[in-house]
Amino acid sequence: MKNHKTFLLLITMIAALGGFLFGFDMAVVSGIIEPLKLQFNLSSAQEGWFVSSALLGCIIGVAFSGYLSDKIGRKKVLFIAAFLFFVSAIGFAASSSYALLIFFRILAGIGVGVASNISPLYISEMSPAKNRGRLVTYYQLALTFGILLAYVSNYLLQGHASSSFFMANPDVMHWLFVSEVWRGMFLVGVIPASLFFVLIFFVPESPRWLLQHGKVEQAKAILIQINGEREGALELAGMNTAKVQMEGSFKALFSGPVKKVLILVMVLTALAQFSGINGVIFYGPTILKSAGFVTNDALLYQMVLGAANVLFTFIAIWKVDTWGRRPLYLTGAMVAAIALALTGICFMLEIKGLALVSCIIAFLFAFAFSLGPLKFVIATELFPTAVRGRALSICIMTMWIADWFVNLMFPLMRDGLGIPATFFIFAFFCLFTFWYVKRNLKETKGQTLEEIEKGLIH
Repeated sequence: MKNHKTFLLLITMIAALGGFLFGFDMAVVSGIIEPLKLQFNLSSAQEGWFVSSALLGCIIGVAFSGYLSDKIGRKKVLFIAAFLFFVSAIGFAASSSYALLIFFRILAGIGVGVASNISPLYISEMSPAKNRGRLVTYYQLALTFGILLAYVSNYLLQGHASSSFFMANPDVMHWLFVSEVWRGMFLVGVIPASLFFVLIFFVPESPRWLLQHGKVEQAKAILIQINGEREGALELAGMNTAKVQMEGSFKALFSGPVKKVLILVMVLTALAQFSGINGVIFYGPTILKSAGFVTNDALLYQMVLGAANVLFTFIAIWKVDTWGRRPLYLTGAMVAAIALALTGICFMLEIKGLALVSCIIAFLFAFAFSLGPLKFVIATELFPTAVRGRALSICIMTMWIADWFVNLMFPLMRDGLGIPATFFIFAFFCLFTFWYVKRNLKETKGQTLEEIEKGLIH
């Protein structure tokens, strides 16, 4: 039994590397923007296009990855993501023009889009019902680790650019890590991308995808390898019993009970982003400076936020399969609403220092154990196998569009409505999330994907 658990944990961690690369790729840009602006003399419009071009890639990646994973399998599409991360990291570091920078940012965005869709999907389909929530949450944990490591890497490379180690080869090392250190910041991503690509060779295909495509014996062998002889046979029997032949097309997503689930998950995914998480993380230093909080080193501040995100995500791993999805979601949404409202009050009353920071950290705490990871858990388990890949594509696409909207609106809301009103609006969305979850979300802990699907269809 121990060997089965070890094997399952190993393949989960390998698949979760997609989340790590997702987080690293999106966060590493925070240390690159300023030197790029100076070196390439970017206008405001060019800077905006550089930052947002990755989103275009994300949308492209999500758009094709769900369809492709339903056709050729989850594992093969994970290979594509790893390859895109590897090529974009090298290409970006070697880019000599603004046009090439944009091209490789779009390519990296495609990799992010693919990973954000297929990695949690794969983990969900490999996981036994009793600990599926915890294992899918490892994806979110890896994502937060990726963000943290990007911040740490940027901080160390920028702080030690003149190290004698980097001077060993003045023609290459000096160029990458001293004179144009932003190249080295992005090039670091080659290491986890290479590791991800190699390790995918050692993970099996999703047994549910195999069964859906008539490869029963292969599916059975993998289930036994994951669960053991007895549990694997029972799992296969349950999958066969609950198997419902459904047309694996987009048409099937917009009819019957599946349509209701799709709306539910899309709304929850968007609401998680409307909580203002990106505004808090990306604009955190600006927010605190406007409140009189002294923060001379934005990269160091980001490291603190990144570490808090990682730490608090462990709560979701600990409780998601015991408390359940619904109680954790309700608790997190309410705590987040209170924390954001208190943050707005602090700004309104000009309360500064530790009290203000504590409110922001409290929001991160709530988001990291509920709104952040649970959207992936729920999105990967509520849809039937035949359409799961495509359904998840639509939900992840919703996440990226909501991300774009929040990133676009936050500076306008901050400057137009004021910071207190902006945080009150975010608090309202968290309260709305609480109401929506309480009204619409059913508990799924401990159920197999087939039991959930049977309940959906019947």
